[in-house]
Amino acid sequence: MQKEIDKAAVLIEALPYIQKFRNEIVVIKFGGSAMEDKDLIKKTMRDIVFMECVGMKPVVVHGGGKAISAKLHQLNIPTKFINGLRYTCKKTIKVVDEVLHNVVNTYLLNAVQDAGGKGRQLSGKKFLTAKKATTQCSDSGKELDLGFVGSIVDVNTKQIFEALEEDVLPIIPPLAIDNKGNTYNINADIAACQIAKALKARKLVFLSDVPGILRDRDDENSVISTITIDEVDELINRKIISGGMAPKIKSAEDALLAGTNKVHIIDGRIKHSLMLEIFTDRGIGTEIVKQR
Repeated sequence: MQKEIDKAAVLIEALPYIQKFRNEIVVIKFGGSAMEDKDLIKKTMRDIVFMECVGMKPVVVHGGGKAISAKLHQLNIPTKFINGLRYTCKKTIKVVDEVLHNVVNTYLLNAVQDAGGKGRQLSGKKFLTAKKATTQCSDSGKELDLGFVGSIVDVNTKQIFEALEEDVLPIIPPLAIDNKGNTYNINADIAACQIAKALKARKLVFLSDVPGILRDRDDENSVISTITIDEVDELINRKIISGGMAPKIKSAEDALLAGTNKVHIIDGRIKHSLMLEIFTDRGIGTEIVKQR
């Protein structure tokens, strides 16, 4: 009997959060090492289906870097990274397109279906407009070519809203096209931020492979529970936010200023991390807010 009472208590604890976030859009970026464990993927997608079933409006933007690298290796196409970004030649963009749409996205859709939900692939190529992106050499400042890597200049939200109105879970591979029809590889973190910004999502959640923003990168127990956008630049200057986390947080800051209420960075390797963050009195990871 006690076990059943404990289960009921958990549901009661979740009730105010279910009421608070009913009909609210939550953009979830799913990627990194959290996507290397097929069992964890299925559990995460089941949690997202639960969110939709209790009235939330989740939108999933996914990566697939490991699967892309594996396919490139299989085809003997060299993998090269410049400033943490994958150099994307003509051969590579075809592989990225095929793997994200037909392998990773299909697996996520099947996981949603297995959990009793309804999902739909919404290719970024149908509603994300991009321009060619470059990066700079850290030493000389010289502009470096990245091939078919793009930055988003426009998000047409019509298809996303249509899916949400039909109670269908949009699952988005981060590819885009330019005004000439060229396909571009988009960093999934940046794509999620731009989509959250366009949707004015209530929450943006990064399922990461770290517990959150760490005060000490060597101590996973040093998670900073809350930061404001006014604190971001100082934390970057102090290198507490560094590497690939810095552009992610700066893009998240942009989404917050555009109307997103909160950004969460949580450890996607932890079972039910989404549920713990959204539906319990004590969340996990780091939340970024406009002001305290």
